[in-house]
Amino acid sequence: MDRSSTLLFFLIIFILLLLHANANNISTDEAALLELKSHISNNIIATNWSASVPVCSWIGITCSSRHHRVTALNISSIQLYGTIPPHIGNFSFISSLDISNNTFHGDLPQELARLQRLKSINVTSNNFTGAITSFLSLLPNLRFVQLSSNQFSWKIPSSLSNLTKLQMLFLERNFLEGEIPREIGDLRYLTILDLQINQLSVSIPPSIFNITTMHVIALTENNLTGNLPITICDHLPDLKGIYLSKNSLDGFIPPNLEKCRKLQKLELGDNVLIGTLPRELDNLTALTYLYISDLHLEG
Repeated sequence: MDRSSTLLFFLIIFILLLLHANANNISTDEAALLELKSHISNNIIATNWSASVPVCSWIGITCSSRHHRVTALNISSIQLYGTIPPHIGNFSFISSLDISNNTFHGDLPQELARLQRLKSINVTSNNFTGAITSFLSLLPNLRFVQLSSNQFSWKIPSSLSNLTKLQMLFLERNFLEGEIPREIGDLRYLTILDLQINQLSVSIPPSIFNITTMHVIALTENNLTGNLPITICDHLPDLKGIYLSKNSLDGFIPPNLEKCRKLQKLELGDNVLIGTLPRELDNLTALTYLYISDLHLEG
């Protein structure tokens, strides 16, 4: 066999091995999807997710043209009922997972920690229970975490501060309790922190007012106490919304709020704040909504 024939032979072998590897990889994804299918009840999934059709043609599935692997799973808002099996951890190339607005229940499986490429997870508006466990902190590429409107309980894990790329954290409308971890202030790229309508208590950690990228801080309807920091707006040049109503915050309204020059919405009502409304708030020219009902102001 001459040199060119030998090279051609090995090239063919390489291509066959590559095709075999890709087939095995997509087979792994297909097996995981079929396992998920067996745990949920829905006619759309029952008829569309079929081994007789290529996986990348299934509803809610996006595949990479390069690796021929599942990179996104979006099965939101199609009336799914069931649980999430541990096999979901086998999608090693997935970067986006959206199962929101369904009726999933039970715990989120720990095997989600294997999804090292995951950038976005959205399980909003389901019936998931249990704690927000620390497995999320093992996903270094997470940018968007949306766990709102479920039945998660216990505490917010301080290990979420390991998500150094996190930009948005939505945990509102759950049953979370305890204090807001001061380590949240280490998330230097966070733009939205939404912890509304939980059972959080103790004072607001000053560290979250030092995240210069922050656009929205939403902590309405908890059991938070203590004073607002007098330096509340020293490091928040892009803040557009502060939602702190329906807590037990006391002390004075900080005049320093005038430094949040882009502030559009300010909610402080239903607290035990005292004193006068600072004249400096006149400088908030972008403000379109101010809620200060049921306070103890004078003057």
